[in-house]
Order: sequence, then structure tokens, then C-alpha cells
Amino acid sequence: MRFLASIQEIKNISPIENADLIELADVLGWSCVVKKDEFRISDKAVYFEIDSFLPIEGRYEFLRKSAYRNNEYLGEGFRIKSMRLRGTLSQGLLLPLSLMPECELLAVGTDVTELLKVKKWFIPEVESAEGTEKGAKPFGIPTTDETRIQSIEYMLSEMRGLSYYITTKMDGTSFTAYYKDGQIGICKRNYELDDDGTSPFWAMADRLGLREKLPQYGRNIAIQGEFCGHGIQKNRLRLLEPKLFVFDIVDLDSKSLKYYDYEEIVKTCADLGLDMVPVEEIGDAFEYNLQELLLKAQGKYASGMDKEGIVIRTQKNKFTCDMQRFSFKVLNNDNLLKED
Repeated sequence: MRFLASIQEIKNISPIENADLIELADVLGWSCVVKKDEFRISDKAVYFEIDSFLPIEGRYEFLRKSAYRNNEYLGEGFRIKSMRLRGTLSQGLLLPLSLMPECELLAVGTDVTELLKVKKWFIPEVESAEGTEKGAKPFGIPTTDETRIQSIEYMLSEMRGLSYYITTKMDGTSFTAYYKDGQIGICKRNYELDDDGTSPFWAMADRLGLREKLPQYGRNIAIQGEFCGHGIQKNRLRLLEPKLFVFDIVDLDSKSLKYYDYEEIVKTCADLGLDMVPVEEIGDAFEYNLQELLLKAQGKYASGMDKEGIVIRTQKNKFTCDMQRFSFKVLNNDNLLKED
């Protein structure tokens, strides 16, 4: 689960060249520009992740010039985003506990998102054109949402030496098609969509022939992918026709959450005539560090637009002891810095 706001410990502090009033503080896998001498190594602080939307309160007023937004759906607040200060990348916001008395006695790692009334910044994707919602996704189908590696940096050591693959993170919206004991359904990120002729998601399913293919295939599965095209997000791929890129397949017969392994995804996509997300690299032993992955996440789509980033997974699906999947995303900082 993603904590938009949490109690974290300062791991390191380093100077910023040609800057007398600010320095760089590290928490988790993130680096944030802070006032000089505001923190010491091992201090506790409140860390607000990128895309946190903070409420209008006096203690956040210093953000007004750079971060104030009035969102039609969220109201007024302050949006936290990636930015450069004196040429140094700052990702997130660190505030001392002296500004957060309600957090002073809380342990490192504590989620304070609700306590501080922090929301997730968003602008609806294709709100009026998705179709009619008919309820939550059924059969325990998981929400498609990868955690940024900076928030689970320990995963780098957990994955070391394991076989892995890296895919391109596509610019689109979440799409799920499922088949379960004769029932077919289509879902967006959080909701199932009614087959009433109004949904482009169902139109995509028909374009791909999933009404016929899934019953013939005969497996109880949920196929999850990125639905890309004109009018969806910013269409950085510059697609003239909508397209689906599959990145996950969930086994709906399993009593616990079970994803298909890499080779099973490749085979199933081939069997059903579906496109998988582009695979950038396959390896036998994962050895990357954070800085290497941040460089690897840079680059452009074939359209010439900055790509969103990359997703890294083990070829054989597995989970840590606390049920964190061996899977994470690394976003392209060049792209993040251009976002409104």
C-alpha cells in the first residue's frame, strides 16, 4: 500500500553546489531539497510523496506560490511534484516534526496520510467516456498499481541475483478483461463496466475478439493491460487507433493471489493474439542499483515523446514475507519534471 505521507528517518544529508541556504536530505530512496541545518542524519520527519495533495493549512502556506492548485474534484490544496532547485532534483516534501505535533510520538514507517488529511492528486482520465459502472471488480481481481522503487528500495537487494525482465511503462489507462466460469467482464481501474454499448473498453474487447477467444481458451483468468490511444491520458504514443498492451495475467482459480510468470504471459498473449507491453530487457541475474535504474528509465517512445518509465519484475512471480510482490516501477524524471 502506498503511503502518501509517512514518518521517515533522514538517511543522509549532502550539500548542494553553489547553494548556501539549502541542502539535500535522503529518505527511503528519495532525495528532497530542504533548508540548510533543518535536519540532521537520523532525525525523524514527515515525508510527503510525489502526487500528495495537501490541505489548505497555515503550515503549508510557504508552498502557495509553487504548488497551489484548485482541482475540480479535490478542491483547493497544494500539489507535491518533482522539481529542480538550483539544478538539483527534489522528489517529495520533508517537514520537521515541530510543524506536525500530532505526529511527534509516532514510529518511523507510520502512515499519516489520513491523519494529515492528505489526498492523492489526480485528474480523471476519460471520465465521461468510460462507460457505465456496475460495481467493484469481482473475484478479488487486484488493482493495477506499481510501487515506485524509491519507496521500497529494499527490493533491490531482495531481487539481487534473481531472473528478471524490464518492460516499458506505457501511457494509458488500466484495462482488465476477465473470464470466470462462463462469465466475461470488462473493468477499468477500480470498477466493472456495464456492456450497454457506451464503453470504449468493451469496444476494445470486441475489437480484440475477447468475447469469443476467452470462452474458447477456457481458463479462468483476468488479463490486465494498458489501454492507450487518442483521448486517453496524453497519448504520448501518438496512436491514431486505440491499442491494448498486456502486462499481467491473474489466475482466478487460485485461492490466493497468483500472477502468471513471464513465460506464461508471453504464451497466453500469443495464443490469444494480444500484444504484450514492450520488453526492453530480460536477464538471468538482477544486479542494478537505484541510479542505474533511474538512467534506464529515461528515453522516449517511438513517437519521440518522453516515456513514462519502466517496470521491473522477476520472471518467476514471487512475494516477500509481507506480501510485497517482486515488482516495481521506475519513472522517467525527465517526464515528471514536465508534468503540470
